[in-house]
Amino acid sequence: MTDLSFLYPVEDDLRRVEALLGDHPPEQHAAIGLALDHLISGGGKRLRPTLVLLSAHLCGASIDQAVFAAAAAEMLHTATLVHDDLIDGSLIRRGVETLNASWTPAATILTGDFAFARAAYLVARTKSVRLTQRFAETLMVICNGEIRQMFNGRHDGNAVEEYKKRVYAKTASLIALSAEAGAILAEAENAEETALRTYGEKIGTAFQIVDDVLDFVADEDTLGKPVGSDLRQGLATLPVLLHLRTGSGSSSVHQVLNGNRSNNVVQEAIQAVIASPAIEEALTIARQHAGQAKTALEAFPTSPHRRALLDLADFTVDRHF
Repeated sequence: MTDLSFLYPVEDDLRRVEALLGDHPPEQHAAIGLALDHLISGGGKRLRPTLVLLSAHLCGASIDQAVFAAAAAEMLHTATLVHDDLIDGSLIRRGVETLNASWTPAATILTGDFAFARAAYLVARTKSVRLTQRFAETLMVICNGEIRQMFNGRHDGNAVEEYKKRVYAKTASLIALSAEAGAILAEAENAEETALRTYGEKIGTAFQIVDDVLDFVADEDTLGKPVGSDLRQGLATLPVLLHLRTGSGSSSVHQVLNGNRSNNVVQEAIQAVIASPAIEEALTIARQHAGQAKTALEAFPTSPHRRALLDLADFTVDRHF
């Protein structure tokens, strides 16, 4: 599915967000400006800013405030990607060279830190203490999730539960924050804020599961990275866990998770997962989460912005299929 009609109600607002993201403070070193411009213009769906803006319209929040919050959400996301790529040793993301591919670790880390600070500055411009607090809490969740992945990311008896926690920290927490941001800015009723947060958590989970499926079934040009990249790193995502849970997981998958990363074994493991029912099972779970996200929006009356959020939920599970 390539229909991006959910963007139409906030197109003008997104242009304002892009302008903020491209703004260079006078004291910013030219190298940081070039790096951030490279990262921000390197693709991406602007999912998080779109969620902030749609939820703001849905709840009647100030759009001037929401534009700052939307830019902050995207800048925070960008900052996490800078550090993720360095931690993972990734040299390509979305088909574009990562920062750490050409910069030293020290320069890469400091640029990521600058992006975190820039995100904090942008959210502070909303003048919402509560939203600023929620941004800080979410950043703590993301960082804690990275540590969790380092220590608990490999396959074990509670691997599915670890996967759920990892997905929440890595992806769903920031998407949930983006979805609830409009309600926070509007000082909406608790029920509306909870509904939007639930919506965000569910589509964030669905989005990551679909990403994990695409890691196996999409081609390298679409992925912008090698097929099966998580498995190559010994990371068990949902398709792998479902494949293993049947009790008939291939020996090659076990070998890769146990440290055998030879190309032949990795290729055999990838093909074993692709050929198993695990791919469709994972997609079914993703669609269930998207359905639950849509149900959460029943708390709101019909409107173009509610319709856009419903369409966005469908997009998260239908993209590239």
